[in-house]
Amino acid sequence: MKINGPNQSNLNPYQKQIHKQAEAGLKKQPEDKVEISETAKQMQQSGKSESARAKLIEQVKEDVVTGNYRVDSKAAAKKMLNFWSK
Repeated sequence: MKINGPNQSNLNPYQKQIHKQAEAGLKKQPEDKVEISETAKQMQQSGKSESARAKLIEQVKEDVVTGNYRVDSKAAAKKMLNFWSK
């Protein structure tokens, strides 16, 4: 029995699959992109005034400790009504 005859082609289906997988791995994958919304940009910029806010917080803390802190109840009530009426 002759294994290598004149009409036999050298086909190896497993070898073809390996080449296809290698070619698929070489394809360039799309790059990731990050987009920052306008709201996020504003939030980043608002962090720059953090030192001014920290000073205000320290002042309020001192006023509370010394007993000099007073709340304007009418202004607070107006702001609450405006907030809840929206």
